[in-house]
Amino acid sequence: MPLKELADRRNLIHRRSDAQPVLAHALSDPLIGKTALVSSFGAESIVLLHMISLIDNSTPIIFLNTEMLFEQTLRYQREVTDYLNLKDVRVVSPTRESLILHDVDNLLHQAFLNKCCDLRKTRPLEIALQEFGGWITGRKRYQNGQRAHLPLFEKQGGKIKINPLASWDTTSVNDYITINNLPRHPLVAQGFPSIGCRSCTTKAKEHENPRAGRWRGKPKTECGIHFDD
Repeated sequence: MPLKELADRRNLIHRRSDAQPVLAHALSDPLIGKTALVSSFGAESIVLLHMISLIDNSTPIIFLNTEMLFEQTLRYQREVTDYLNLKDVRVVSPTRESLILHDVDNLLHQAFLNKCCDLRKTRPLEIALQEFGGWITGRKRYQNGQRAHLPLFEKQGGKIKINPLASWDTTSVNDYITINNLPRHPLVAQGFPSIGCRSCTTKAKEHENPRAGRWRGKPKTECGIHFDD
């Protein structure tokens, strides 16, 4: 079955489904194949990680360590992995050779934001996803921009991408974390509702979109891993 048709059919089936049945279906759908969760272990990541731990804690989880992340994120990733007993967390980073060749001084982001994201996120993720037919993201429509009309299932390249939390808002996320007594990323309490690399993440004010602190003052709104090209 063509992937676009497969995504459309799954969207029809789950047009009234909440996140848990969408996630459970994605992890067991033979037409999608082997599926991984790609997680930043960021401000809201604990929701899907917790759901995965309940459905199948051996699900592969890909964590992109760009080597420019906050130390709090790296520590949080280790703590959450242990707390939820996640069995297959794969830490993926750019190769030493690629960093020496293209960004030996860690300054590429100052002149070429997109090239930095491509080097540190897009290319390593493409390699990590080669064995999978589908991958799960934590994107949500309320984050606006290119996410405003996000479907639950979509085709990207030769894979199916699943967005179980597409319809969730900040209240839904916070309620889930509170009800399940889940540990929050320590930077959230310091005013970071969306967390990426140290060099490209600032605090966001209460009236701002949660992603306002990402690449502040720049036209860039996505790192690039959610683009076909």
